Formats: sequence, C-alpha cells, structure tokens
Amino acid sequence: MAAIQVGNLAPNFTSPSQTGQQVSLDTYQGKNVVVLFFYPKDGTAICTKEACSFRDAYEDFVQAGAVVIGVSSDSVESHRNFADGHHLPFILLADKDGSLRKSFGVPRTLGFSAGTGHLRH
Repeated sequence: MAAIQVGNLAPNFTSPSQTGQQVSLDTYQGKNVVVLFFYPKDGTAICTKEACSFRDAYEDFVQAGAVVIGVSSDSVESHRNFADGHHLPFILLADKDGSLRKSFGVPRTLGFSAGTGHLRH
C-alpha cells in the first residue's frame, strides 16, 4: 500500500455518507477542491477534536470553494449520530471494508483499523 504523492491523481471512489447517499469523488471533478481527511473512530476524543476543528473552519473551506469529506470505517448510522451530536456540516463516508483508506495509502492508525476501534493484540 503506497501512499499517494503530491501531483498524483486521486483514486475515484463511491461510498455511503451519513445520510445514506452515495458520494463519488468524480462528482466534484472540475468543480470543487476536495479536502479529504481520514480518522480512526467516531466519538473518540482525538477524532472528535479533529472533526470539530474542520467544523469550526468549515465556512473558510466553503468560501474557498472546497468540499470537506471525513472518512472512517464506522457505519452510516454511527456517522449520522456523530455528525448530529457535534453539528458537523460536512460529509462523513463509511469505509466499512477499509478499501478507500487503502486506495489512498492511509495506514492503520495507533493500532486501530481506521474507524473499527479494534486494537491489534
């Protein structure tokens, strides 16, 4: 799994959002800059802080013409609860099998498989 590099074409994807709607990267091609961030787990202290920092700067991203998308392997329902509970105005994608994370070369984080919350023993 090689991480993508600056200048590489981002791999296209289609994944369900917290609303259940399928979101594809190619929807934004030529229209918006996409700020894509990966995080391990909905509701954990560090991930909540990260998501809320994107929330707090969200209008700056929008004014710059960007779309913000967060990705973890949590379920659509978990994402819905996380977004509602913290008033997150951006898209959260469910990457249940980790294929999106892997296609971008994002490694497992802190012993967690992105979003699963299962520690490796």
